[in-house]
Amino acid sequence: MDRKTYTAGLAGLRELRTEITAAEKAVAAAQKELDKLNQQRARRVAGLAGYEGAQAPAVAKASGLSVGDVVRIAPLLDPTPAAVRAAKADDQAAAVPAPAPAPAPEPVAAAAPALTRPAPVLEHPAPAAPMTEVEDQAVAVEQPVPAASVAPVAAAGPRELPTLPEGPAGARFEAVTTGLVSKRPNFVQQARATVFLDAATGDLAVRDRVVRLDLGARTPGEILDAVLATAPGTERIYITAGAPWHDGAERYSTLKDAVAAWLNTPSERWTTAVGSGRDKLAGHFVHQRQPVGRYAPATTPDSASTEIRSMGEWFDPDGADVVTCRQAFTLLWQALRRHWDDAVLMGSPSQTGRDLWSRTIPTTGKWAGGYPVLSEELRGLLHATGGQGRTELILPPRVPEQLPALVEYDRTFAYAKHLWKSPVGTPRRITAAAFAAMTEAEQVKALMSCSHWNVRVTVPAGWQHVGLLPAPVTGDRAWVYPSEPASTFTTWAGGAEVHLALANHLMPWKVEILGGLLFEDGKPLDEWGRRLKAAWADLTNLSHVHGDERQRQAAYLASRAVRSVLLFGLGGFAQRPRLVSGTTPVGEALPAGVEILGQGDEVVTWQRQAGFSRDPYAHPEWAAYVWSGARAALLDMKYRQGKDVIGHAGALHAKPGTVVYFGTDGIALTERQPWPYRGEPGDYLLKGHLTGPVEHPTNQEQYLKLRGLGRAELAAAEKGADQ
Repeated sequence: MDRKTYTAGLAGLRELRTEITAAEKAVAAAQKELDKLNQQRARRVAGLAGYEGAQAPAVAKASGLSVGDVVRIAPLLDPTPAAVRAAKADDQAAAVPAPAPAPAPEPVAAAAPALTRPAPVLEHPAPAAPMTEVEDQAVAVEQPVPAASVAPVAAAGPRELPTLPEGPAGARFEAVTTGLVSKRPNFVQQARATVFLDAATGDLAVRDRVVRLDLGARTPGEILDAVLATAPGTERIYITAGAPWHDGAERYSTLKDAVAAWLNTPSERWTTAVGSGRDKLAGHFVHQRQPVGRYAPATTPDSASTEIRSMGEWFDPDGADVVTCRQAFTLLWQALRRHWDDAVLMGSPSQTGRDLWSRTIPTTGKWAGGYPVLSEELRGLLHATGGQGRTELILPPRVPEQLPALVEYDRTFAYAKHLWKSPVGTPRRITAAAFAAMTEAEQVKALMSCSHWNVRVTVPAGWQHVGLLPAPVTGDRAWVYPSEPASTFTTWAGGAEVHLALANHLMPWKVEILGGLLFEDGKPLDEWGRRLKAAWADLTNLSHVHGDERQRQAAYLASRAVRSVLLFGLGGFAQRPRLVSGTTPVGEALPAGVEILGQGDEVVTWQRQAGFSRDPYAHPEWAAYVWSGARAALLDMKYRQGKDVIGHAGALHAKPGTVVYFGTDGIALTERQPWPYRGEPGDYLLKGHLTGPVEHPTNQEQYLKLRGLGRAELAAAEKGADQ
C-alpha cells in the first residue's frame, strides 16, 4: 500500500465513522421513543385494570403483550382462581416448588455404601440482553450473609423439604427453560462517572483532587447538590464513611425504617429515578447498611440518574480516606483489566462478577451457544434445599463453660478453591432403586460427581464430634447440624457432603439415598475463577511489597474487593426469588402483595417478592455446588502437592469438644492447630487468638465481640514479634 492509498483509506474511514455516529443516534432516538411508548402502554394497561369487567386475555391481545406480562403490570387482572393463588402464595412463603397433583409414595430407601476413606478427588487443584445496573435490587438480597441467630437446636422445629414428584410433574425437574441460555455478550459495559465521598468530613475525591464540601443536613438532595456542583456529570457516589442514612435512626422502630425515610427525604430539585427500557427495577433499594439511592432531576425525571451507594458493598474501608478508597478502585480496575480487556466496574460486586463471568463463556465447544437455565421448578427446588454457608455456635456441654482460649481460623479466599468443577446441562434423576442397583464404584462416582441428594441420615452411636450434614428447621437459622448419637433426620445435601458423612476418617454415618439429581461435570466457572484468583494474588502481593503505605492499604482493599466480586457474583447465580422495592405517593393505591417498609409525608416505601425472573444468568446449581463443597472443606480439607496429599485441616481434624463456632468460611476453636498456611485459596489462616480463660459466648453477638478481641490480641503479638 502506498501513501496515496493510505490517505484515501483514512478519508473513507472518517466518512464511515460519520455514518456510524448518525446511525447510532438514530438507534438511540428510536430506543428512547420505544421506551416512551412501552411506558405509555404499561400505564394504559394498569388503567384498564380499574374496570370491573376487564380480562387479562382481552387486554393482552389488544396490547400485544402476553397474559403473563399483563398480569405483572396489573396483578388485579390475574385470571388464576383465588384458591390457586392462595396455594401458590403459601408455596412461595415456604420457598418450595408447587406440589405434585397427587401425593407420591415415599421411595424405597437404598443404603449407600459405607466407604472406608474419602475419595482423593474431593479437593482437586484447581447475544444476551445487556445486564443493567438496576439489577442490584434483585442481586443484593442474594448475597450470602451469616444467619442472624445462632440459638441452640431446640429453639427451632423441623422443616419439611420438597421432594421430587413422580409422574409427569417430575419431568419438569429434569428440564431446562425453553429459549433461556447464558450467552456471551456482544456489547461492552459503559463506565460511570464515579466519585468518593466521606459524609462525615465532607471530603470528596473526584479524579485526582480532593474537595471539601458543605453537605448541610446530609440529606440525599443536599449531597447531590453539593457533589454535582463540584463534579458535574457524576453518575455514582460512593459513601466511604459517615453513613448519612443512619441519621436520626433512634426515631424509628427499625434501622430499615430509618434508611427508607432517609432515601425518600423530600427535595425540590431531585426525585426518585423511575427508570426506562430494560431498567425494570430502577428506584431505591432499602438495606439496613448498604442501601442504594437512585435520583433524577425533578424537572427531567426521565433523564440520566445519579446513584448514592455504600463503599461497604465492596470492602470495609476501615478508616481509609477517600483518596485511598479511590486508589483501591483504580488498582482493582487495573488488576481486572490484565485478565479482561473489556472489564468495567459496575455498581456492585455482584453485578461486576456476573458481567465478568459472562465474558468467559466459551466461543467454541459444546457450550459455545451458552449454558441452559434450569426449569423454574428445579430452580425452586435448589433454592429450598441448597443452603449457603454454615453458621453455628456450639454450646455447652458439647464445649467447656470456660474456654481455655478462643482461636480463630479463616479460609483464605475460600470459595475460589471450589470453582474448578460445576454442574452443567440437564440433570438426570436418580431414584433410590436406581442408586441401590449401582455397583459400589458407580455409587462413589455418582456421589463425587456434580450431584444433589435427598437423604435420610442417622448419626452413629458413639459419635462425639460436630454435626456433618445440614438439617432443615424453621426460623432464621434455616439449617442446623445434628450431632446427637442415634438422631435421625431427612435432608438434601451435595455429593461432597454426603460422601464425607459416609467416608470420614472418624466413623461412617448411616446415609440412605432417597433420590437425587446427577449433573454432567463441567467447568463453567473455572476460567472466571482462575482470572479472579490471579487478580487477587497480584493485589495481595502488592499490598505486602509496595513501598508506599497508602498504596499498600489501597492494594489490600482492592484484594478484598476481588473477594467480594467472586463471593457476591456467585450469590448472584443463585437467583433467589426477587425482592423488589419501590415508592408510591401517599393516597394512591399500592401494588398488590406489598409489605410496607415506611411512610413519609409524601410517599410510602414498600417491598414485595417478585418470584423468579427469566434471568439468563440464573444458575442456582452452581452456587449450591460451591457452597456444598465449602461446607465440606470446613470439616475436612486436604493439602496437596501435585497429586499427593501432604496434610489435612478442618474441624474433624481437631479434638472433639474443641470446636466453638462455624462462620461460613472459618472456624473458632479452643486451641491452636498445626495446619500449614501457604497463602493459597482455601488455606486456613490464623486470624485471632484470645488467651483464656474465656467465658463461653451464649449468642453470636457475644462471640463477635470476643472474636474482635482475639484479632486485636494476635495483631499486637505479631507486631511485638516483628519489633
